[in-house]
Amino acid sequence: MQLAAGGGLAAMAAGLALGLDALAWAGTALAAAGIVALGVRAARLRRRVAHDEALLTGALEGLGSGQLVTDAIGGAVFVNSAFRTLVDAAPGEAPLQALERQLGSDPDSLSEFTRVRERARAGIPAAAELTVLREGRNPEWRRVQAQPIAAFPGAVHWRVEDITARRELEHVMLREQAKLVDFMDHAPVGFFSVDQDGVFLFVNATLAKWLGCTPRDLVDAGRTLHDVLAGPPRNAKPYDLFDGGGAEQRGELAMRGLQGRRFQASAAQTVVVSDDGRTVHTRSVIRDLTPEREWQEALRLSEQRFQRFFEDAPVGIALLNESGVLSECNHAFLALIGAEGPQVIGRPFADLIEPKEREMVAERLTSVVRGHDPEAPLEVRMTAGRDLVVQLYARRLGGVGSEGGAGLILHFIDMTERKNLEAQFAQSQKMQAVGQLAGGVAHDFNNLLTAMIGFCDLLLLRHKPGDQSFSDIMQIKQNANRAANLVRQLLAFSRQQTLQPRILNVTDVLAELSNLLRRLIGENIELRMLHGRDLGLIKVDQNQLEQVIINLVVNARDAMPGGGKLTVATSNYTVTTPERREHEIIPAGEYVSIDVIDTGHGIPKENLQRIFEPFFSTKEVGSGTGLGLSTVYGIVRQTGGFIFVDSAPGEGAKFSILLPRHQGESRPVETEPRERRGSDLTGSGTILLVEDEDAVRVFSARALRNKGYQVVEAKNGEAAMQLLTTEGAKVDLMITDVVMPQMDGPTLARNVRKMRPDMKVIFISGYAEDRFKDELDGGDNAAHFLPKPFSLKQLASKVKEVIKG
Repeated sequence: MQLAAGGGLAAMAAGLALGLDALAWAGTALAAAGIVALGVRAARLRRRVAHDEALLTGALEGLGSGQLVTDAIGGAVFVNSAFRTLVDAAPGEAPLQALERQLGSDPDSLSEFTRVRERARAGIPAAAELTVLREGRNPEWRRVQAQPIAAFPGAVHWRVEDITARRELEHVMLREQAKLVDFMDHAPVGFFSVDQDGVFLFVNATLAKWLGCTPRDLVDAGRTLHDVLAGPPRNAKPYDLFDGGGAEQRGELAMRGLQGRRFQASAAQTVVVSDDGRTVHTRSVIRDLTPEREWQEALRLSEQRFQRFFEDAPVGIALLNESGVLSECNHAFLALIGAEGPQVIGRPFADLIEPKEREMVAERLTSVVRGHDPEAPLEVRMTAGRDLVVQLYARRLGGVGSEGGAGLILHFIDMTERKNLEAQFAQSQKMQAVGQLAGGVAHDFNNLLTAMIGFCDLLLLRHKPGDQSFSDIMQIKQNANRAANLVRQLLAFSRQQTLQPRILNVTDVLAELSNLLRRLIGENIELRMLHGRDLGLIKVDQNQLEQVIINLVVNARDAMPGGGKLTVATSNYTVTTPERREHEIIPAGEYVSIDVIDTGHGIPKENLQRIFEPFFSTKEVGSGTGLGLSTVYGIVRQTGGFIFVDSAPGEGAKFSILLPRHQGESRPVETEPRERRGSDLTGSGTILLVEDEDAVRVFSARALRNKGYQVVEAKNGEAAMQLLTTEGAKVDLMITDVVMPQMDGPTLARNVRKMRPDMKVIFISGYAEDRFKDELDGGDNAAHFLPKPFSLKQLASKVKEVIKG
């Protein structure tokens, strides 16, 4: 068409030039036809371009990503709605400027966008993933691509995509991947993989740490599996862990770290062969057994310690399951009940309790199993073939049954000895209380008996043996003397009698007594006297010691009505450290032992604790006073000794006396008799008599006056002091009671001696002289003592002895 138009124009020009009209018109027609054809073609072309432009615009507009085409000066040639939406373009705002403004909230993103734009202007494609920060919203991500347009210098095709969802997904995937890597690296087991040459392909951090290195030290350095095995397998592939290899390998082996550390490990490995059979890799897991072995050893030691504590505990321990059956116990418990393990393990615990107490114990233990704390330990009697009392502590213990039920742990403390000691202490307290009571009663009786015996003596002065009243008075005096003997026994028990100790040899005393003892026991009882060699001396009242031996021998005789054997044995006895026997503690020292042993019927256990009580007797009524053994007990204890009894029914009895060995003079000392028979008891002088008991004072005054003395009487210490201020120079001797109201005798004596240092004093009392021994030990001018009850003769004798000096 262009040729036709051009040829027509050329023909028209030639015709005009040559003047050839036909040619000019032909050329004109041909040119017009060409031009028309060209116009039609141009119109078609414009329609096609518009169509293509609309097609391209529609295609770009329909894309989800933002599309922008800019010219050389940055003007927008084309922009789709997605671009404007993604960059939040304001009306009339240039799209590229809107993108730059949006990215300006993050300096790093803005800087990166500038770099992309500069590269695009230089004709270099560029892309970047940039952050969009919005206030109050999570960050968003945009991928910005700039593609220069060929043949149009400076023109750029911009593409913007919202990649926020992808970046979040990538972040999640990276986080999970990091977790997986961390898990693999720091798992409590080691992971590794080696190839067909045994070279490490992968090692996690845990295994590397066990081997004393890092994963890179093994992987990058090309180390092999057998480099870290303490004993590499023989006849095996480089990737094998054990002899013989195989696709699946499991077992225990020793590994050696790069620093030389060796440890036992449990290994499991799977060998994976490629499809072509050329390559191999492993999936291997290693578990370090060191902590497990350490735990096992610690557990073993802990169990060993517990077992040692359990077995060697000084108290009995037993475990009961949820059914109350004894499942385990220690040696102390078995020794406590006197049984062997097989005899009690598997038995109900209730079988070991006294039947009377089983219900009570069962209720308390059930309460503990239910979670209630016991208020206090139980005191329980157990069936152990002996009288066994235990203190039982119970605690709930979980997981002892086959199904993890709750059981009990029981602790047992033997209270038998403590109970016995408590009973013995109570008995001792009772004996002491009874002794104090007996002493007080004896003192009052002594005052009465002094008056009775004294007035009988005064009556006997007027009624001689031929007198009708003589026998009546003698009966009164004899019974009074019998009463006085009972009182002396009470004082002996209460350790308040007056003793006259002498240094004696026990062998000599027994030799003197032997004939009397043989007459006492009769012919059907054999008496044996066994004297120890080199016996020590003792300091005791001989009369009282003889009384002790006689009482014990008489008791032994009564225990053998059908005859038997009686042995009296002596020996030296040394206590190196304080020794407990029954309820007494014997101090260290040297003692002389006297044993009285019979083959009689013995003493029941229930009576052993009471045999020394006053008035306790197992004999028939009228056969004894019940004061024999109590007198023995009191005399021995007042002397500083101890007495013990060992007996059982049918096995006889053994009474053992321990008396302190005298450490002073080496031979016995004889003493003067206290009273001379047939001597003249009359005298002269003035006597101050102080006594609050009227009957005693009246008798004593009359008796002394009858013997030729002048007597001044006072009812108490205050009255005596007043008399001494007026008649003190005349008084030669003061006789005073010890126990008086307000001012007692010793106080009176001290006050008198302040006035009259040379005043002679006689104390009279129903108590023992030990109570005021300090007053009696006054040197040359010491006070004297006359125990109540006393007779007229004893009073007169003592007074004459003191006055004559």
